[in-house]
Amino acid sequence: MNHFKLRGSTNLKIILTNDDGFDAPGLHTLESCFQDAAQITVVAPAQPQSGIGHKVTTRSPIRVNRMGPNFYNVEGTPADCSRIALKQIAPEARWLISGINPGANLGSDVYNSGTVAAAREAAILGYRSIAISQYIAKDHQINWDITGYHAAAVLKMLMEQDIASSFFWNVNLPRLMDGHTNIPVVFCGLDTNPHKYDFKINESEYIYEGSIHERPRNPGTDVAVCFDEGKIAITQIAVGTANQGIPASSVIFPQK
Repeated sequence: MNHFKLRGSTNLKIILTNDDGFDAPGLHTLESCFQDAAQITVVAPAQPQSGIGHKVTTRSPIRVNRMGPNFYNVEGTPADCSRIALKQIAPEARWLISGINPGANLGSDVYNSGTVAAAREAAILGYRSIAISQYIAKDHQINWDITGYHAAAVLKMLMEQDIASSFFWNVNLPRLMDGHTNIPVVFCGLDTNPHKYDFKINESEYIYEGSIHERPRNPGTDVAVCFDEGKIAITQIAVGTANQGIPASSVIFPQK
């Protein structure tokens, strides 16, 4: 399946980042969404930083390695990447896009996610931003070509809309099957239920045991929309709180 390519002015400047590292397939897929549509600068972690949340580095130097024209890896966190990108490398950028994360970032995940933290940091700094993730269902592998097709369509839609200052978008793609070109999009709130988990004790070690697939959820929230309804869940999150969402609505998008 060919990507749904974004179309736009090549004068549009965008920062791309993630929490999986500068060579992650999700970041390469995100780059492909913007080919010939914008001026891209990649500022991504040098090493995987999944689950690190909104940690920032303030008491030690942060090494930045220039890998090529408009491509940098940062020996720091995703939030560090946003700060350095928007304060030093490309402060003229209009948008920061973080992802595409292999795994959902829904509900309470937004507190732990480095992907979401990068977008949140950009919103704190006054920039428009989007975090985007791909849910991985049981016994399912990501087809990055299909993910890229739907990601590009959703990004195009969101970047054409206004968003209030101090808000950002959190996008979660459901399990995507080959040949599905019409995936409904639902604007919804974050689920507030905690994950269902426990710890297995082995002497002095506590080992996390839990399953993202069986997590509790309320109907109509982002977890239920993505997991149960198989729709693209989009939430508008306010800086300083996670329990924000514009009224639920649904559109069919994208279409060939």
